[in-house]
Amino acid sequence: MKIKVTGKQVDVGAALTRHVEEKLTEAVSKHAHRPVEATVTLSREAHLFTCDCSAHLSTGLTAQSSGEGADAYAACDRAINRLEKQLRRYKRRLKDHHKMRKEPVAVFDAPAYVLANPQDEIDEDSADDSASEDVNSFEPLIIAETTETIPTLTVGEAVMQMELKEAQFMLFLDSARGRLNAVYRRKDGNIGWIDPTPASSS
Repeated sequence: MKIKVTGKQVDVGAALTRHVEEKLTEAVSKHAHRPVEATVTLSREAHLFTCDCSAHLSTGLTAQSSGEGADAYAACDRAINRLEKQLRRYKRRLKDHHKMRKEPVAVFDAPAYVLANPQDEIDEDSADDSASEDVNSFEPLIIAETTETIPTLTVGEAVMQMELKEAQFMLFLDSARGRLNAVYRRKDGNIGWIDPTPASSS
């Protein structure tokens, strides 16, 4: 199992790296089948440490978790414990998924954008009421551009992947229908599924 431990404005020493590698290897090997690689990123804001942990499984699914603590060891331990809890919860389904999948999950990259907070734009506009109205004022302001990876999954796999990543929303290419679908967490605790079907021509 390949594990990469890095720090954002935090010095990650050999002792902490060894601690993370041993604990993460033990946690993942008990519940997952042939994990490919894992990344652990440690950051610090004021007195609080945050650890983000990600394990990429051999079938193409990814488990993610995060943890916070007053010190680096506590933050890493909490993130790894949460990751192990997720894998334990889905152990049987991951085992079945591993048996059923002959090839890893296919993925493709799509552009993603970060839009400015509309409230910030309103505050700026209110500072100068005499400014003329921009005809494109309804167009969102793009402040960053990134790339998101979209996997090809069944609906059941997409739900499991969303849970493993602790995400609120999962966009995927439905392997059965060949079109973009989405699953998301509902406020009532259930999972919503969006399957955009083109309207038939009259």
